[in-house]
Amino acid sequence: MIKLIHGDCLEEMKKIPDKSVDLVLTDPPYGIGYDKMQDKIAQSGRTSNKGKWKHYGDNWDKKISTIYLDEIFRISCNQIIWGGQYYNLPSQRKWLIWNKIQRNYMTDGEMAWTSFEKGLHIFDMSRADAYINKTDGKFHPTQKPVQLFRWALKKFSFPKAKIFDPFMGSGTTGIACKELGLDFIGIEINKDYFEIAQKRINNTMESLF
Repeated sequence: MIKLIHGDCLEEMKKIPDKSVDLVLTDPPYGIGYDKMQDKIAQSGRTSNKGKWKHYGDNWDKKISTIYLDEIFRISCNQIIWGGQYYNLPSQRKWLIWNKIQRNYMTDGEMAWTSFEKGLHIFDMSRADAYINKTDGKFHPTQKPVQLFRWALKKFSFPKAKIFDPFMGSGTTGIACKELGLDFIGIEINKDYFEIAQKRINNTMESLF
């Protein structure tokens, strides 16, 4: 079951019963000023994209309020939240690390907070390798690799689990769920990204294990 919703995730989550979702796997906005950072890097001459950075608007990277997190915790049994270090989440839990392998001027990796018991798991994959697949590509400025989300789901989900992503973006979580045969509900407020997610997920084949 794949259900995609174009709308405000806060309003949509209010319609979902308590603990009716097995796992939230999401990559919400962090509020780190991504556009400004990329523009500064582009103008510095440290990249071949000097002056070519595409601005994505004023609000796409705006940090979400705790109201959204409260709803996520209400409706789900477990959570994996990328960029969790930017939010006031319970400490002493298991963290996931995406090690980007190649060192660059922005960050060597990214972190996800999880609701599972404390510990650490590391996924090694360079950013370049993440987007080398010519049949897909990068559609969102902070898009995560499908391989990363598939890895997380294999570790923390189970057959017939219901997975939810309130900040679906270009549909990475949905693609990983469809490949693994998991139920998925995704919400995206931006119409352009919603249509991209629809197309990407619809074009994904469920793996024949």
